[in-house]
This record gives sequence, C-alpha cells and structure tokens, in this order.
Amino acid sequence: MIKKLITIFFLGLMLLLPTTSLAASNTEISIDTYYLVVSPTDDGSTNMMIMANYTNPSAKEYTGDGTSEAVLKVTLPVGATGFKFLDSTIPTKTTDFGFIATQPIKANGTEVLPYSYQMPKGKSVDLKFDYAVGQMQVLVPQGMGSVAFKGVDAADQGSFQFDGQNYEGYNISGIKADQSFSMTYDKNKQPAGASSQASTKSTSDSKSSVTEAAPAFHNPGHIRMWEESALSNFNPHIFLIVLIAIILAGIFSFIYFRRKSKKEEARIGADKEEQAFKLLMSKQKAILEKIIELEETHGDGKLSEADFNKKLAAYKEHLVQVKMSLRQFVE
Repeated sequence: MIKKLITIFFLGLMLLLPTTSLAASNTEISIDTYYLVVSPTDDGSTNMMIMANYTNPSAKEYTGDGTSEAVLKVTLPVGATGFKFLDSTIPTKTTDFGFIATQPIKANGTEVLPYSYQMPKGKSVDLKFDYAVGQMQVLVPQGMGSVAFKGVDAADQGSFQFDGQNYEGYNISGIKADQSFSMTYDKNKQPAGASSQASTKSTSDSKSSVTEAAPAFHNPGHIRMWEESALSNFNPHIFLIVLIAIILAGIFSFIYFRRKSKKEEARIGADKEEQAFKLLMSKQKAILEKIIELEETHGDGKLSEADFNKKLAAYKEHLVQVKMSLRQFVE
C-alpha cells in the first residue's frame, strides 16, 4: 500500500511540475527528470525519496555499455543506509556503490526508478549522478525545514500545494554526468519568507485553495510515449475521462448484477425451504394416519401383539425423525 501511495504521489508531481529534457552527450542515456523529496525520520535522520526518469532517445533498445549486466547504474551518497527499491517489477541488484537495474530500456523509451534511503542527521549529502540530469526537483514538506546547496545553482521555486500538502520546491537544471555538489538539510530551519508566504496563503485561501499556480506542462518523456502509442489520435484528457467513466460503469454494473443474483438465489432458496417444509408436514400427517390405522387393525384382532408393537415402533421412530427435521424450520 505504501509503495502505491508513493508512486501516485510522484506521478502527480510529474504532471504538476515543469520539466525539460536533456539530450545525452557522452552516453546514450540521460535522466530526464529527477524528483527528490526530503523529510525527517523519527530517529532524526534524513529520508530521501527519489523517482528518476531515465530516457533512451535512440531508435534501438538500450542494454547497457556491454561491460557488465548493468543496464543502469545508480551511485548512492557515502553514508546512505536503509536503501529500498520501490518497484518489484523492475529487476535490480545492490552493489557496494548503490544498485544496478538489469532491465533493457526500449527504443525511445523511459525507465522510471523509484527508491529511497536515509542519511545521518546533520550530515551534508554529497551528490553525483552517473548520467546527465535535465531537471532536478527537490521538495521539502512545508514546516519540515529547508535545504541548502553548494557547488551548484539552485532556484528556489517557493511553495506549492499537492494533494492537500504544501511543499517548498527547489530546481536545478543541466547537471552534467559525474558533476559533484552537496546538499544540506536542516529540519529546524524554515525557508526565508516562509512566514510571510503563510500569511499570504491564508489571505488568498478565501479566493483559491492553491498557494501557487503550477505550470501546465507535462513530462516530455510521457508526452513522447503517448504520441508514439496507438492512442495518439485521442485527446489524453478526454481519453482519461472516458476511461474513468467506463471503469465506474463496470463497477456499478457488477454491483447491480451481483445484488440481483443474490436476491434470486435467496428467492430460490426460500422456495426450496418452503417445499421441504411442506413435504415434511405431509410425511408427518401420513405417519400419524398410519399409526391410527395400525391401532384400528390391532383392535379388530387382525394383527398380533408382536407385529403391532414392531410396526408401531417403526412408525414412531420415523415420526421422531420427521419432527426433528421440522424443528429446524421453527427454531
């Protein structure tokens, strides 16, 4: 469940935040967009949640550089602990430097790698990417501190709202492969102007629940995937609405026919119970009539005492069984 929520969160950010693509120079692969959510953990360490879009711009499938089984290589910062890969469908292997992904990337395709790790409290995070990065978006939940960068120019995007949560955003563009820089997270230091932003937000909330309007741009990799699919002739937003409508119609139809089936089963069951009850009542009546007839035959001297007692015992035993069955309907 946690993995699904994390995936939904990052997919929402992909649609909400502006991104640009970066063509690979020294390698066939580049990181189109790199999303990083920084937040504190219960023990005071820093949690780093990442979703990176690795893009293959070539017209052939990418299977790595041919020197190993690795298709993608991901180096984690020194001191990283608690590494978790958040998508069980992508084959990966941990290494002494981080991890590798072994699944080939389709021609003109994108591979999304979601993972997380923790860094010690107060430790500067030294970042270096194995591939060029077009856009790096760093997000900090509002009220949970701020980040500062060294060795790279980071643009403060201010605050924005997503799924009921406010975030402070930072953007870094055009990171080169193997370029090094550092990031420091301080959960006790809020971004400059956060209080004035909060005041402005409370005033503007009467007009709009959105702190800052997000640019209506989409991930280029996602747009490319859509345009190359069999559905490219459809408007994606209309297609999504129609798809949701079909899914809802299917759910309501399933519920309706399921209820109808249960009602029919209940009616048939009731009819069967009624028939069984009537049959038992008929049997009880017939046995009582047989007992009366037996007593009359015995009284006329047409039946010996031994035969009378034997047949009477059999009728009474049968009658007891019928009455026990009838008791199930009245209790």
